[in-house]
Amino acid sequence: MRKAPGKNRATSVKAKHHSNLTFRMNVLFFAIFIVFSMLIFRLGYMQIVKGEEYVRDLESKEEVAVNTSVPRGRMYDRYGRILVDNQPENAITYTKMSTTKTEDMLDIAENLAQLIEQPTNRVTLRDKQDFWIIKNHDAAYAKVTEKEKKKIRAQENVPESQINAQIDKLVRERITNEEILQLTDKDLEVLAIFREMVSGYNLSPQIIKSENVSADEFARVSERLTQLPGVNTTTDWKRLKLSSLAILGRTTVPAKGIPKEKLNYYLARDYSRNDRVGESYIEAQYEDLLQGQKSVVKNITNKKGQVIDTVTTYEGEPGKDLVLTLDSELTAATEKIVEEELLKLKSQGGSRLLDRAFLVMMDPNTGDILSMVGKKIEKNPETGKNEVVDYSYGTFTTAYESGSAVKAATLLTGYKLGAIKPSTVFGDEPIQLLNTKKKSSIFNRNGYITMDGLRALEQSSNVYMFKTALLINGTPYSYGMPLRLKDDTFPKMRNSYAQFGLGVNTGIDLPNEFSGVQGPTGPTYGGKALDLAIGQYDTYTPLQLAQYISTIANGGYRIQPHVVKEVREPSKDGQSLGQLVTEIGPTILNQIDNSSDEINYVKQGLRRVYTGANGTAKRQFANAPYTAAGKTGTAEVVYYGPLREYYGTNTINLTHVGFAPYDNPEIAYAVVIPWATTNTTQHLSNNNEIARRAVDKYFELKAKYNTEKVTDSNVKQPILPAISKDKIGEDEQK
Repeated sequence: MRKAPGKNRATSVKAKHHSNLTFRMNVLFFAIFIVFSMLIFRLGYMQIVKGEEYVRDLESKEEVAVNTSVPRGRMYDRYGRILVDNQPENAITYTKMSTTKTEDMLDIAENLAQLIEQPTNRVTLRDKQDFWIIKNHDAAYAKVTEKEKKKIRAQENVPESQINAQIDKLVRERITNEEILQLTDKDLEVLAIFREMVSGYNLSPQIIKSENVSADEFARVSERLTQLPGVNTTTDWKRLKLSSLAILGRTTVPAKGIPKEKLNYYLARDYSRNDRVGESYIEAQYEDLLQGQKSVVKNITNKKGQVIDTVTTYEGEPGKDLVLTLDSELTAATEKIVEEELLKLKSQGGSRLLDRAFLVMMDPNTGDILSMVGKKIEKNPETGKNEVVDYSYGTFTTAYESGSAVKAATLLTGYKLGAIKPSTVFGDEPIQLLNTKKKSSIFNRNGYITMDGLRALEQSSNVYMFKTALLINGTPYSYGMPLRLKDDTFPKMRNSYAQFGLGVNTGIDLPNEFSGVQGPTGPTYGGKALDLAIGQYDTYTPLQLAQYISTIANGGYRIQPHVVKEVREPSKDGQSLGQLVTEIGPTILNQIDNSSDEINYVKQGLRRVYTGANGTAKRQFANAPYTAAGKTGTAEVVYYGPLREYYGTNTINLTHVGFAPYDNPEIAYAVVIPWATTNTTQHLSNNNEIARRAVDKYFELKAKYNTEKVTDSNVKQPILPAISKDKIGEDEQK
């Protein structure tokens, strides 16, 4: 019996429909499976692989470093005497929240003005204009017509912020003096507070007042903190220098904040605009260590994202303390010596160009700077009288022709290059090159004196150095000879001098070091190569001279000078220095290419400068109770100093380098007195006097320290009071 065709067709359609539905469901379930698998995989990736990164990102958004005032690191001398301290002062601060409105801040400023007296001397005309606009909003913006506003808004591709700025500029321009004068004294006091409140960042405490906050003001504000949202009473730490030594540097004050030229640099390192930062020398060089760590707070927000509270997650900490290499007692004593000799020399005739003198004393074995003295005579702009000011930074930022003080380097250069030997003997005589003036030694203008290298140093023979330079050039001296300089003569001599530290940066850990000036060179500058050999062409800093003589004193090693000896944690008890973090030891920059016999031979010649029958410093050092060696220098130069009206005047530079004791040197020293006199025939010895008095003082203090058990040990060192009675606040620093 056959089935009805219609029924079969119906069954077939139903089966086909069921099959399609099953397939679609399977596809749907598979898609859901894939989606859930991807979600699970993504969730696992976020939690396992990226979890820590997201947590850090969240914390960086929630936790904000705030500008709390923490003490900067102190500075001590090598014996623990305080040089730079911090002075606590009562302060009133304001912290602005992200949801704070201008009206709220204005109300707080008005309330604060009733509790404290705020100076108004920092209020500017722009501040007054902006404040008048806030107080008279409708009247202010009515000064700009709708037509003018429409014209400004019609500009194409101009952001809304610039459009508003243009309108505000018009408003300010149209505020009259009479309207500004409507602001009362009380208004100005409110404004003085308000301007400090708005100048900070959100969640960054801004100092409203930290100078001369009276106990009554501090108490009145403290009692009403709940009525003054964002206001707090705290301690501000101001910088206090206990020495006038300029190389200690200075910091900015909160009113000035970060210097504009370094703003982006510091903002990228989580500084705030009104932070104190090191502005010069040690304060600037070691800013990263001296600046304390700010506290960190976490924002607590409500469901609307509004900050309702902040919780401190890190209290912050003071900056690291620095122990300097300087001996502050030696520095004070040598400052007095240099100042006395400078003024004594200034009182003599021919001294109209003289205005400065320098002394550097360092340990030739470690590079420790023991004393860095610079004194300068300046006219006080207020009184019109001359006064002596600190110019210690001039020891490494200014350079001068140094004269015969560099002759030891010339001899060792001749030995190194094979031009001469320690046994070489020359005749000291006036030398005559073709088409040039005669050149001679000061002590021998006409005769002929046979001498070796020892006597050349003792008597300071120019001719011995001239003949050495000629042999370096490959052209032995003969009377009337033409001199054409070889291309490599200047480079060979300068490269050799550089091994001693002359004409190159010493590597001192202070900013703005100057390497000096090198004169022009070429085949026609043959006479200048001879001048270079006696220190009368290129210029060197006083610090370079100290490094140069140190290199000879220690047997040939150029040591990098430094002014920071140790980095320490802040003191815990105020009685002894904190835990040692880093000790800065000697750094050898290079070794000169001379044998120990050559170096010792030159040192013998330097010893004879002090003790030989013809020694140029015999009068000052022959009777010294210690052994020492050195070299004097007199450079005939042309003046190009600060007095432009005297440019081109012939004058004299005085220098002196030395070391002591002779057999086991503890100190190396350099003295420079530029433009000492315009009387080029006058014999002066103030350079030698400074050197002798300074070395005497060193050994005197050494004996005193041994008796009093004063030590620079890094094991446990007590904090000692400052030598100086100077107290220089951060606002007084120049």
